[in-house]
Amino acid sequence: MTSEERNVRLAGLTSWHADWRGLRVAVFGLGATGFSVADTLVELGAEVLVVAETADPDRGRLLDVIGARFVLGGAGGPPEELLAFSADLVVVSPGYPPHHALVTWASEAGLPLWGDIELAWRVRDKAGTPAEWLLVTGTNGKTTTVQMTASMLVTAGLRAAPCGNIGVPVLDAVRDPGGFDVFVVELSSHQLHYLARQSTPEPVSPLASVCLNLSDDHLEWHGSAEAYRDAKAGVYANTRVACVYNRADPATRRMVEEAEVVAGARAIGFGLDVPGPSDLGIVDGILCDRAFLDDRFSSALEITTIDALAEQGLAAPHVVANILAASALVRAVGVTPEQIRDTLAAFSLDHHRIETIAVADGITWVDDSKATNAHAADASLSAYPSVVWIVGGLLKGIDIAALVAKHADRVRAAVVIGRDREAVTAAFERHAPGVPVIEVSPADTGEVMPQAVEAASGIAAAGDTVLLAPAAASMDQFTDYAQRGRLFASAVADLVGGDADERPTPSRPGSD
Repeated sequence: MTSEERNVRLAGLTSWHADWRGLRVAVFGLGATGFSVADTLVELGAEVLVVAETADPDRGRLLDVIGARFVLGGAGGPPEELLAFSADLVVVSPGYPPHHALVTWASEAGLPLWGDIELAWRVRDKAGTPAEWLLVTGTNGKTTTVQMTASMLVTAGLRAAPCGNIGVPVLDAVRDPGGFDVFVVELSSHQLHYLARQSTPEPVSPLASVCLNLSDDHLEWHGSAEAYRDAKAGVYANTRVACVYNRADPATRRMVEEAEVVAGARAIGFGLDVPGPSDLGIVDGILCDRAFLDDRFSSALEITTIDALAEQGLAAPHVVANILAASALVRAVGVTPEQIRDTLAAFSLDHHRIETIAVADGITWVDDSKATNAHAADASLSAYPSVVWIVGGLLKGIDIAALVAKHADRVRAAVVIGRDREAVTAAFERHAPGVPVIEVSPADTGEVMPQAVEAASGIAAAGDTVLLAPAAASMDQFTDYAQRGRLFASAVADLVGGDADERPTPSRPGSD
């Protein structure tokens, strides 16, 4: 078909029940997202060719079973099989940056480029009445906020699915035969980059959306801080009811001010200070809603208290901010403050998120391996007054100097791990020369955490927190942040005694 005929056909594919038969689609990537895309398209009747540089053997075999073709390669450009395929459409997995050879080739060839989120939105009516969408992004706190939001919705009696970048592809949720009332969709900046280029005449239009915060990250993928910011800002596009933003982060406010939204959508701020009308915030230790009530100019609704959150290990400032953001999202849906309070009374954070591993001899050992960038580590460090900091890994092009300078007074010592140790130690030399720094550089991955924990124990004293908040990615020495956290917990257990899987009741972190 001609390019004009192709574009007309694609414009009409806005339902699961449209005619997708015979559409030739190239899918880039075979991770969880890429496989869900291929599986969906085959079910719709499209002809599918998956191109990936690496592939899990099980997923590769499953492609044969479902009837999709697969070719390994693409790092240097399109393989012959892709050129001969004559694709009508390309669906790009979020791991493929815009400068990747395959993405560049597809763009120059004039092929439409979709992400998995656009495809999911187009076919969201598979199980009947489409679910409402709540979109969540931000440099940090996305997964926790998504989990809290989904839990609050379930408490309110709604069928809710946390999905997207949280680990369950949106397309898998869309195809669940049981159907859902609400999807809480975690979106990475990579997914938002491709979503901004959506070509459907019915673009993604969430009921509510939030960008939790913004700090430089993934600059090697986006190419610049501006491009990263622009991708994140896309979360607010076409929002219908509530654009939720962080009052403490002016960048998120500007995103809302500049967003093209549906008429009537409101800007709802959240923060740890006293809320104004149309805000959620804190008054005298009480989390309050002054946005979703008729008399918001002179009254407020109580959600919960800091003391109640402390009993659940949820009182760290950045966690409280996430709670306020989640509360704003579900209040836009109609969840009551009482239902939010009931949810929080039973909620606990995932492993590796400011998780207290042990308390021994007055020293608290905390696993925040999920702090994979400087912004997340900043929030974690701010929660504790005296820290022996285990830091380092892959810095992803981010300068850690400002973080070191900000927390020089609370860091008693630093234990530096990872490939980019030189940049970390240099930052301490320049901005915290009085802080002892110990480098750990074993060749064996299995020895990294035992050595780091031993080094930390040699300097930590009663009243200190030994904090694993690396401010860096983990893939230089570990499979992922979860393995890094598990090895830390195991090493701590070996040091202080007990089973690493037997976690104590979370303690309340301090604050500035």
